[in-house]
This record gives sequence, C-alpha cells and structure tokens, in this order.
Amino acid sequence: MPQNYQHILTLAFAVQEINENPHILPNLTLGFHIYDSHLNPKLTYRAALQHISPRNRFVPNYRCHIQDNVQAVLEDINSDDSQIVQDLFSIYKIPQLLYGPAPVMMDNTQPPAFYSMVPNETQQYLGILQILLHFNWKWIGFFTMVGVNLEWFVQRMFPAFSQHGICFAFMYSQSDMVGNDYMKGYLKSFSELYEKMMRSTANVIIFKGQARSFMKVRGLILKAQIEYMMPKGKVWIVTVHMDLKTYHERISGDIQIFHGMISVSLHSNEPRGFQEFFKSRKPSSAEGDAFLKDFWSYTFHCALPNSVLGNVHQANCTGDEALKDLPAIEMSITGHSYSIYNAVYAVAYALQAMHSSKVQTDKQGERQKLLNHQPWQLHHFLRCVSFNNSAGDQISFDHNGELIAGLDIINWVTFPNQSFVRVKVGKIHAQAPSQQALQLDEESMEWHPRFNQVRPVSLCSENCNPGYRMTKREGEPFCCYNCSQCPEGTISDHQDMPDCFQCSAGHFPHKDQNYCIPKMISFLSYEEPLGAGFLCVALTLSLITVLVLGIFMKHHSTPIVKANNSKLTYTLLSALLLCFLCALLFIGKPGKIMCLLRQTAFGIIFSIAVSSVLAKTITVIVAFMATKPGSRMRKWVGKRLSVSIVLSCSLIQVGICIIWLVKSPPFPDVDMHSMTEEVVLECNDASPTMFYCVLGYMGLLASVSFLVAFIARKLPDSFNEAKFITFSMLIFCTVWLSFVPAYLSIKGKYMVAVEIFSILASSAGLLGFIFFPKCYIIVLRPELNHREQLIRKNQ
Repeated sequence: MPQNYQHILTLAFAVQEINENPHILPNLTLGFHIYDSHLNPKLTYRAALQHISPRNRFVPNYRCHIQDNVQAVLEDINSDDSQIVQDLFSIYKIPQLLYGPAPVMMDNTQPPAFYSMVPNETQQYLGILQILLHFNWKWIGFFTMVGVNLEWFVQRMFPAFSQHGICFAFMYSQSDMVGNDYMKGYLKSFSELYEKMMRSTANVIIFKGQARSFMKVRGLILKAQIEYMMPKGKVWIVTVHMDLKTYHERISGDIQIFHGMISVSLHSNEPRGFQEFFKSRKPSSAEGDAFLKDFWSYTFHCALPNSVLGNVHQANCTGDEALKDLPAIEMSITGHSYSIYNAVYAVAYALQAMHSSKVQTDKQGERQKLLNHQPWQLHHFLRCVSFNNSAGDQISFDHNGELIAGLDIINWVTFPNQSFVRVKVGKIHAQAPSQQALQLDEESMEWHPRFNQVRPVSLCSENCNPGYRMTKREGEPFCCYNCSQCPEGTISDHQDMPDCFQCSAGHFPHKDQNYCIPKMISFLSYEEPLGAGFLCVALTLSLITVLVLGIFMKHHSTPIVKANNSKLTYTLLSALLLCFLCALLFIGKPGKIMCLLRQTAFGIIFSIAVSSVLAKTITVIVAFMATKPGSRMRKWVGKRLSVSIVLSCSLIQVGICIIWLVKSPPFPDVDMHSMTEEVVLECNDASPTMFYCVLGYMGLLASVSFLVAFIARKLPDSFNEAKFITFSMLIFCTVWLSFVPAYLSIKGKYMVAVEIFSILASSAGLLGFIFFPKCYIIVLRPELNHREQLIRKNQ
C-alpha cells in the first residue's frame, strides 16, 4: 500500500529533526530499525526477538553494541499478534508506544503495559455515538470481521447506545480469513450476510476491524456485487484504524460504495517542513532509503535502474516524476503518521528528562558522563512527559498511558478513478463536556449518490411529531414504534416522546396538543358585556324600586297605601332595593371584603325581604279574620305582629351568617382546574354546608310565604294582596329551585352570573307582582284610590 510509505517518512523526518536540534538530546544520536510483520505471526514474533538480539545476528537476550541499545518500540501490529509481542517486551520492560489499534481489554482491572498514541476504543465509540445523535440516526447496524470486538462492544458500549435511544437492526460478525482465502463457501456466506445488511432498513452501518480486514471486506463486497446483487448505498462509519487505501489493482475493487463514509480519525496537524521533506524525496537524493525504489516503481508504474522489473512492458523511471501528481498519494500528514511523529518526540523528550536526571560527576569532578541506562528506567519519564510539538499541539499521557487527544471527523469523497479525498469536517474535543465535545460542519459533507446529497435518515419508525406519543410494537426493538395521539388534556412538546404529560397549573393544551398555552385570568368584570348588562339591569331595577318607594311615600295617606301596612311596605321596598344593589357585589375582581359580604349580605337581605312578604300575608289574614263579629284576632291587628315576624325571621338568618363568618369565612381563591382555558378568580365559600344552610333557610321562608299566600288568595279583594303575593312567591320559588342545579353544573364566572340572574329575577318578581298593580291604581287610576270605592267594592 503506497500510502504507508508516509509512515516511514514521518519516522525518518521526526528522527532527523531531533538529531539536528541542539536542544534535544545533545551529544546523542537517535537511530531506528523498521520491521515488517508481513501479517504473519511467526515473522512478527521473530522481528520482536530481533530487537533484543545483536545487530545482524539472531541471538535473543544478548547485546553487543551501544548502537543496538533499544530504548522504545513503536508498534502497529495486528491484534491477533499483538499480545505475544507485548508480553515479550513487557518481560524486558521495554516501553511500547502503539500508534495502531490497542488490544481490546475485556478486564480493565490491570493497567496496560504500553503507551497508546491513539484514543481508546471507548472514546472512539462515544465519538461515534455523538455523531449518531447529531444526525438523529437511531436505527443502525454493526459489522465486524473480528469476533472479540463484537463481544466487547455488546458488553461495554451497547448499554451506552441504548441509553441514548439507539438500537441495532443487526449485529454481525464475520470470521476472519487467512491470506487470500476466497473459497466459494466463504464468499457465499459473506454474500448472504452482505445482502441482509443492504436490504436492512438501517441506512447506517458501523464497521469495526483492522486495516487489513477493511481491505478484505472491500474485495468481498466487489465479488458479492458482481455475482449476487447490485450495490446499495449506505452510510459507513468506521473507527480510527480504517482507511481507504490503494493497493493491488486486482483486488482494489470499486470504492464508490464507500463514498460519503465517515470515520473518527486520529487528530492530525501539519508539522512544519513535513510536506517539503515529503516532496523532496527523489531516487537520486534518498541514499539509504531502502523503501523508496520499490515505492517509486510501484506508484509510477516504471522501473528504476538495478531494480527487478515487475512488468516487462514497464518504461524506465526518469527519477524526476512528481509525487504531487499522484491522486492516490496524500501529501498532507495522516492521523497515523502524526501519531508516529508524536511518539518519536515523546520518546526523545523522555530520554532527555531521564539523562538530565542521571548526570553524575566523577570523583575528580572534572567531567560528566551519561550512564548506560536501561529501558525500564524510561517508563517514569514517559508517563510524565508533556510538550508542545511543532504543529502547536500539546502531547501528554493520562494515568492509563493513553495520549490525551481529540478525534477528527473525516468525510471520505471517492472518485471513479479509484482515488479519494479525505475531508476534515469536524472534531471531537477530548476534555470538553459530552454535550459540547462535537464540532461538525455538516454543510461540507458529501453523501452517497443514493441519498441525492440530502442528509440520510436512519430510523426504524418515522419520528412521532409533538402531540403524539410512541407506542411500542410487540416483539420489535424499542426504536420501532407506532405514533398515537396524546389523550385529551395532555401534550407532548418534543419529537419521539415516550409518554404525554399534563400542562402545569395555569396552562392548558393547544388544540394540536403540542404545547401549552397560558390560561386567561377570568372573572365577571364590568368591562365585558355580561357584567355590564347585569350592572345596567341592577341599576335600572334599583331606580324603579326607588321610584315605587317614592310613589308610596308621596301617597302615604291614601287608602290603598294604608290598607297595605305602609311601614311594612317601606321595609319590603328597602329590602328589594338592597337586593338589587347586592348583585353588584358579585361583579368585579374578588377581594377579601367583597368575598365576606357576598353571600352573607345576599342571605340576610333576602331573608328580610321574604319575611316582610310573609308578614304582609299573615297581616292580611289576621285583618280579615278580625272583621268577623266576636273575633279574638282583633288584639293581633297592629304593627307588633309584622315587626315581630320580620325581626324573628331575619335574626335567624343573621345568626347562621355569623356562625359561617366565625367558623370558616369565605376568601378570595384561584380555580386552576374547573375551566380548561381559564384561571378563574373566585370567592371560595370555604364551607358549602353553611352556604346551603343560608340558601335552605331562605327557601324555607319562601315556601311558608307561598303556602300562606296560597291559602289566603280567595279572601275579599278589597283587603286582599294574597293573590299578588302568591304569584310573586311562585316566581321567587321557581327561580331559586332552578338556581340550584344550574349553579352546580356551571363553572367559572358563569356560576356568578347564574346567582346574579337569580337575585335580579326573584327580586324583580316580588317588585312586579306585589307593587306594580298598586302603582297602576295610585298613578293611573286615582279615582279608585278612595275609601268609598274600597267599601263599595267590598260590599
């Protein structure tokens, strides 16, 4: 893979910079050996043993030259081979810096024996989780070529994904292959698996594996597309160690299926001078670079002098070919190369710190010398190393020996000629809060052509809009649900709410049940038509009552006024006037005094009015009976009877009201719940029992008055008011009997309106039926208002 040559150049560039810098390791020269594992466990282990052998001799555990003093090892080893290599170097306490994938630790109780230049698996997947949440991808697939990674993912990361509402359409693990094992059975097995992934409704697939696993997947996908099915676009998300790389043309395959792929990549910054160093590489000026000739021949498809021809038809290389003209070669430093660069500098600064702490003076004190340190002594200084590299990034390790660094988000853009460009579209900051860690430029992202450059959707179910709730589908993952309308009186104000909720006090649901509206403050006010209408009616009836009272007072000496007990008449008219005016206590914003007076004043005044009517009725009966010869009722005729009836009946109501005010007085209150869209300001009666006692006593007086008037209705007309009182009390009783069910069934300010209407209607009934006939005679038929006329009519 030609791209890997950048790793080698980065190593050489970092070592050259350090050796040329007089401030880092003066009088000391760094060297390096490069070993290729060849993806073969045996060769990998032999290469590890070579580190502890003399130069050019395979004699493990011996060291013959100071130049072969291995101080640290930089590793990027296949996970299948990594454990045996790490165990070997751990025996000798040789520091190991991993710029490749760290082995997955199922047990985190033991600290790792290496330093990782790469954020750990957990950090990578949490970064992927933030990307999924940003794009609202809740229905995804997971695919890996290495079984242990799937086991680790299920144990460690699956709960975190589930807690954030993400579930998996599938989780597949394909067993790995050895070499070029493309047997028909294996290909068929993978093709069936690939078809399931492509047919899945999940448009996002997380792929976990190593670089070589990704190569094999590309080859398998190519064959599966050719032999079994047409390709279908998906959004692939890969971890740090997955790269699109150009390798042998025969197995390269079409990379268009990975167009728009997203990877969480190692953070990288361009070190000063690196691109110039890279571009300056020429076969003529790269003495000692054993890799350059092969790299040059392979990438430019030509043959250099003294090299074995790969193809007899290849032309000779001129040596002046330009690397910048190769689309498959990235001139900017990649994340893996940047990790190598930082690893070399970390070792150099640790060595400098170690040597500075171990400088000793000999017995004469004339000169200093460096002790021959052992590699295990370097661990302490590596853990504490902290520096800023030439790109401006701070490099240090945490307590687990992991580099403190963020992740870059890369969007891969592919082209038909098998070339590609990695576009950095964001970053995940290492130590920022999880809600602020993700920084993403979505407008710069490319998507697979299948999505028509529109952000892909990956959901098992469509989002439930506000006003709806999710209802689970039986037997399916929690991401799969139906949307149901919220029950009446509840809302949901976000997408995908698991349940609906009621609005807070003082608010009510919008008709679409997607947000709450503040309730209007409601009370019967003078400004609204209903309140203004009641005010006009009450004042009008009050004026009429005053006019009637004035008429009676003006004609107080006339027979019709005298015959009806003028004092009792004045009392009744005054009570009716107060009845009309007390209706005004029910209009306006309730206050403390108003609430205390409303029902008590109403009860007492009406009791006076009804007891006056009762007294008038009884007076008529007594007066008629007293006219009979030898009747004993003559002694009851007079003012004392009427005064006694009015006072005794009224004082009982006064007593009830006093008990009410002392025991549990009414008070201003706010009713949040009776009306859906209104907050009602009201007077709380505090004791409904006392209110119904007041109302019941008034009803008892009215019933007795009606009964007595009904009995006396056939007395002679000249002395008789009983007929008029009967009609008036019939109206009165009818109004208040209708009031009770209406009052109990209506809420809010309309309860007050019903009571005001009952007060005005019943009072108007008394005023009209009792006094209007008399006013008619007094004002319009004065000739009938004579004693002779009354006596003649009686005879």
